Amino acid sequence: MKLFSLQILFKTGDQCKLLQASHELSTFRYFHRSSVKEFMVFTGKLVGEKTERCQRGLVKEQEYICHVFVRHDNLCGVLIADQEYPQRVAQTLLTKATEDFAAEYPSNTWAMMAEESAGCKKIDEYLQRYQNPVEADGLMRLHNELDETKVILHNTLESLLARGEKLDDLVQRSEDLSVQSKMFYTTTARQNTFPLPVVSKLSLSYSYPTPWRRHFIDPGLFPPPSA
Repeated sequence: MKLFSLQILFKTGDQCKLLQASHELSTFRYFHRSSVKEFMVFTGKLVGEKTERCQRGLVKEQEYICHVFVRHDNLCGVLIADQEYPQRVAQTLLTKATEDFAAEYPSNTWAMMAEESAGCKKIDEYLQRYQNPVEADGLMRLHNELDETKVILHNTLESLLARGEKLDDLVQRSEDLSVQSKMFYTTTARQNTFPLPVVSKLSLSYSYPTPWRRHFIDPGLFPPPSA
């Protein structure tokens, strides 16, 4: 089981601003890490933007899972992990991480904060400490209500995008991706391979009863970790 990225974002309208992120990319090939990090940030923002306030969800991307939680105050947590990492632990971690971030940085400061300007030490600590989900036992007891979920709606990513909007265009317009990463995206999209993130079709499901889980399923956002 492995955690790769923990991100705290703030939603303003239909946009997400990354306030803080911590990444663990040691299992990826060295020369891929910069682009992998960029696409994890891009993915975190995209998933956060497409998740409604007071909802939780997950994106399934081959062997990767992107867990997301948007609070009532538009503070958003994103956790990217492998498929073996327990969903309930991941969502509990997002609850705790956003709570601790909000305790250190009041909500009236989020709109004025610069991109990745926050320095909440617990975000880095959580990404390292909870690589082993057994460490989350205490948190699990505090948030056992996160067990209650059921799927009530199925949809596609295309229906979430604005009319005429395409993922290719979002990639090219993104300020989070370098020219090199955008070139890799274009190349892999043409070849239908995935040395770097490629998103084509995504299916999702919302779940409640505390507006809850969402599944996005797609053929290949991240390159496989090195053996």
